Amino acid sequence: MNKSIIRYIMGRVLQFEGLFMLLPAIVAAIHRENSGFVFLGVGLGSALAGTLLVIRKPKSTVFYAREGFVTVSLSWIVLSLIGALPFVITGFIPNYIDAVFETVSGFTTTGASILSDVEALDYSTQFWRCFTHWVGGMGVLVFIMAVLPLSGSHNLHLMRAESPGPEVGKLVPKIKDTAKILYGIYLGLSLLLVVLYVINGMSLYEAFIYSFSTMGTGGFANKNASLGYYSDTIQVITIVFMFLCGINFNVYFLAMKGRVKEIFKMEEVKLYILAVVLGTGIITYQIADRYTDLFHAVKDAAFQIVAVVSTTGFSTADFVAWPMLSKAIIVLVMVTGGCAGATCGGFKLSRIIVLAKTLKKEVMHLTHPRSVHKIRMNGAPVHEETSKSVVSFLVCYVLFAFVSFLLVAANNLDFETSLTSVLTMIGNVGPGLGQVGPTGNFAIFNSFSKVVLIFDMLAGRLELFPLLVLFNFGTWKKS
Repeated sequence: MNKSIIRYIMGRVLQFEGLFMLLPAIVAAIHRENSGFVFLGVGLGSALAGTLLVIRKPKSTVFYAREGFVTVSLSWIVLSLIGALPFVITGFIPNYIDAVFETVSGFTTTGASILSDVEALDYSTQFWRCFTHWVGGMGVLVFIMAVLPLSGSHNLHLMRAESPGPEVGKLVPKIKDTAKILYGIYLGLSLLLVVLYVINGMSLYEAFIYSFSTMGTGGFANKNASLGYYSDTIQVITIVFMFLCGINFNVYFLAMKGRVKEIFKMEEVKLYILAVVLGTGIITYQIADRYTDLFHAVKDAAFQIVAVVSTTGFSTADFVAWPMLSKAIIVLVMVTGGCAGATCGGFKLSRIIVLAKTLKKEVMHLTHPRSVHKIRMNGAPVHEETSKSVVSFLVCYVLFAFVSFLLVAANNLDFETSLTSVLTMIGNVGPGLGQVGPTGNFAIFNSFSKVVLIFDMLAGRLELFPLLVLFNFGTWKKS
């Protein structure tokens, strides 16, 4: 275990969190809010602590999978614990566990909240709350890799631990350049969305915070009515960008390179589009009689299906009141999520495809024992290790959800609320069903259940294994 490199990267994470807090401090100065001093104080403290950790250079800058998993997990935990302090000090969320819940929900882009009145927050606190989505969407370690010189190809272990999906590849030979490309695409789409929001009636401040929430597929809003407060045009724009953020970012890289044919070979993207179209069609058919015109029925159906499959979590309608089949579809896409290599959460459609092909392979092997069947995806063979890791992930995912459900059930809430709260936390979606639907919040849970749900959010964002590695005694051995 190379603890010196872990310490060094953790220090950089703290420095960047201090730097990030300058933005809400500037917002506070513009709006003449006293909370700006809180963000400055916490930011300076974080930066100072980080500086103390990086003063002494690491003996070796080489690290492997174990160091990568530990570094990423600890970074996200520390980011959240410090990021929660402004909420507590300003008094907007006086309970620290509640503040950590809100902050973890922000950084993991879950979008679940314990606040019943988000409009009570001041400008700077609201800005920080939504900005955590943007930081967590692509991943803070990916950002650090883009701007800091680390240890070459070993950075892949950091990206593998933080990036969603069964496999993590490089767009270009160098990981650092891959990180730059990813953040360049992310920043470009974010700024484009800001411009579109402003053109269609949002203030510059609102445009930025909703761009943060949409691009990070988080779902925090500054209005109690969420996106339902805004015009149909703004809602349609949001549908488009939520959809785009649920697609593997490799698609945009291939488009930039003119390799369009390769995009149409991506099975995961095809399944993603099919899921959105079918889900929207079925839900529209079921709820059409509740609307005076077809446009608004289609819009609300598309908005909610895209918001959930991309795990953004915005809402324009209370889907808890929809027919049972519509709610079942919402829960289904809540679990599956969008594409790997995107900013969304969930199980990932690529894993669904690999599992389906693995099952088909096993059935074929039973009927034709001597035949050889290769699993292929996008025209390329899938490594046996990848297939095994997907099956392992499924088992871990189910067990994790089951244990979390049992722990949360001790809160004695109804079955629908307890189960979907766990599923939406692990999937980093936001709203569930029952009392945690679009019109509810998570303040109904006791402190113990909130801690369980906090752990679920972190585990879901880091895809279970990096966080579980922290609890493995073998992780901390020197050898």
